[in-house]
Amino acid sequence: MTELLSKGGIAYIVARVLDNAQYAMHEKAKNPNDEFLAGKVQAYYEVLDTIKNELIARDEELKEYRLDMILEQTFY
Repeated sequence: MTELLSKGGIAYIVARVLDNAQYAMHEKAKNPNDEFLAGKVQAYYEVLDTIKNELIARDEELKEYRLDMILEQTFY
């Protein structure tokens, strides 16, 4: 039997990913020449962009998931 995540469960996961992404951006700002951290921020961007696009495709309200932002402006 397949169990689906609730909207609250998905929102919680997205919030955790956003928090981790913001921490990675903070670390990158302290170490601007660290290519590993730059790649880590890029990976978080890609994950959040994928999630955002899937939510859009399902007509979900992005604000409920804290994804009502322009990711490119946030992560670059």
